[in-house]
Amino acid sequence: MTHHLTETDVRGIAEYTRIGLTAEEVVSMTADLNAIIDSLAPITEYDLEGVEPTFHPIGSLSNVMRDDVERGSFTQQTALSNAPRQQDGSFLIPSILGEGGDR
Repeated sequence: MTHHLTETDVRGIAEYTRIGLTAEEVVSMTADLNAIIDSLAPITEYDLEGVEPTFHPIGSLSNVMRDDVERGSFTQQTALSNAPRQQDGSFLIPSILGEGGDR
């Protein structure tokens, strides 16, 4: 049985992700998300008995990261040289949480 989202669910998701939605957008988004859920329903029809879960679709893929190598880095002055705004030796960026302002 497929679980569908309610408008309350969509409002909660929007609030959590800090996306402002109008009442009309909530209705539209609810319909769209439920259509996406319905489109994934055929996946539940596969017989997966005995199929081991995999972390990565390329099977035996192991760590492909390079080894960490210590090397020199930028000076604070170089790092801040192209910053549009700075304060007390740090980047000054617009706040994304709360009432706004710079942080």
